[in-house]
Amino acid sequence: MKFIRTLSIAAPLAIALMAPSLRAADMPTEGSTAPDFTLSSQEGKQVNLKDFRGQWVVLYFYPKDMTPGCTIEAHNFQADQDKYTAKHAAIVGVSVDSVDSHVQFCTKENLTFKLLADPTHQVTEKYGSFGGVVAQRNTFLIDPKGVIRKVYTKVQPNPHSAQVLAELDTLESK
Repeated sequence: MKFIRTLSIAAPLAIALMAPSLRAADMPTEGSTAPDFTLSSQEGKQVNLKDFRGQWVVLYFYPKDMTPGCTIEAHNFQADQDKYTAKHAAIVGVSVDSVDSHVQFCTKENLTFKLLADPTHQVTEKYGSFGGVVAQRNTFLIDPKGVIRKVYTKVQPNPHSAQVLAELDTLESK
């Protein structure tokens, strides 16, 4: 009986751990049109991907507001905000947290770029970035016409903003 109980508890965990690899096949690829979406921002406004047409979009998915890695990643994007603005690039973060959580995170950490709430994880799934409970740390660099030019998976929070800026330099020089 103990084995069966352990198995019944372990099975959902095993499925959740396998979920990222199952969803990775559904991840949009470089050269494909970025899937459209509309989500609520920390300002309580509806934001659509099409709102950013004509500029680059750094669409990054992250696990959870106010956790160490997510805070580091957000701080680095915020510190580089002027560099992104100079490159006509918008930073847009997405997690499965609520709008209220995003409000608290932005207030506490002085974040000025858009954080979008995806509590039903529909958009996170559309981008192959749902890990079973939270979003996986993936980023999509989308060009001004709405085409994905670079996909980053399993992002390391600390060097990531610098990596994205370097890629923007490379893409803009082509």
